[in-house]
Amino acid sequence: MLAEIITIGDEILIGQIVDTNSAYLGKQLNKIGIDVYQITSIQDHKNHILSALSAAEKRVDIVLITGGLGPTKDDITKHTLCEYFNDNLVQNDTVLQHIEQLFANHITNTPISDLNRKQALVPSKAIVLHNALGTAPGMWIENNNTVFISMPGVPYEMKGLIENQVLPKLQSEFDRPFIIHKTVITYGLGESAIANTIEAWEDALPKFIKLAYLPAPGKVRLRLSARGKNKEVLENELSNQIDKLYHIIGEIISGLEEDGELEVILGKHLKEHHKTIATAESCTGGKIAEIITSIAGASTYFKGSMVTYATATKVNVLKVSQSTIDEFSVVSAQVAEEMAKNVQQLMKTDYAIATTGNAGPDKGDADAEIGTVYIAIATPTKVFSEKFNLGKSREAVINKAVNNSLRMVLKEILKNN
Repeated sequence: MLAEIITIGDEILIGQIVDTNSAYLGKQLNKIGIDVYQITSIQDHKNHILSALSAAEKRVDIVLITGGLGPTKDDITKHTLCEYFNDNLVQNDTVLQHIEQLFANHITNTPISDLNRKQALVPSKAIVLHNALGTAPGMWIENNNTVFISMPGVPYEMKGLIENQVLPKLQSEFDRPFIIHKTVITYGLGESAIANTIEAWEDALPKFIKLAYLPAPGKVRLRLSARGKNKEVLENELSNQIDKLYHIIGEIISGLEEDGELEVILGKHLKEHHKTIATAESCTGGKIAEIITSIAGASTYFKGSMVTYATATKVNVLKVSQSTIDEFSVVSAQVAEEMAKNVQQLMKTDYAIATTGNAGPDKGDADAEIGTVYIAIATPTKVFSEKFNLGKSREAVINKAVNNSLRMVLKEILKNN
């Protein structure tokens, strides 16, 4: 079963707002076994809307439309739907009563107007979907074996309609397959290198399982998607294939995305083993600390961070030896390891992460090439570091350094516990 999402609004096309509705709709439809064939964003223009509706009807079983249902003249979706379906608007008394109650009980500073009352006009062929959170109702129209569902573009109103009206109705009226996703998170190896390593495993996957590579700075997610009528069979085969994957590339797998991102897994293990951590950051500018503290409850294991961006700060605040910097350079394994050891001692933690490098766009006060990063880890028994060459893009260098830092310290925590 295929669906298409059509978002209506000039504000999307000019970049004034980000289309979060489509991402939400795609995720919700996928959960109930409906594939999104296409996402289309169009202007608030009658001919564009008519063209999009006609094209979608030829492609898919379900068309979900958001936007253009407000009370003002630039909101033309209802009128255009009437033209497309050769229909006319009629007043729905239930919707009108709901609008009047909203204004009476909640919208105290604005008197109800005729424009607001016109929100109760709906195409006569539409099944009205109650919008408990706003004045514009949702509408369900069937035409030539295709279902058209029109909803407000306001995200919280659209979500309320999807959860309380649309999904239950779709589930009751259509027979759908199960679609199950499992995403394996890997660190430290690029997409093409992973593909070469697991080629035989990938070629042997059952036809009902599809593999997708989702690369990001410093990590690659491997998404396994299984589709079929028997949920138990799908889940068992996914588990079987993931077990096989661990035997091939287990050393670079941090876990399943469904279990949480790397910072979630790290926090879980620190909390379980009653261990603490701190960071000393240079080229990453505090982003490692930001990622770690984005998890609720991080205060139980994260003790603090020092962002010693300038060389003088490393020496005067973090007490890195000037002689070490003079001998090896500020971007070096020796400096990274001193940073990690010193912040570990200062914060009195079990583990510490330190970064020093050159993220660009120029070399700053170091001689290291852009993209060179040293990451050091201090554990209860040792301090060590690794050198990375992370490319020329400043944003990518920082993100890769963050991911590699978390991966390195998690590996040590798992090894020690």
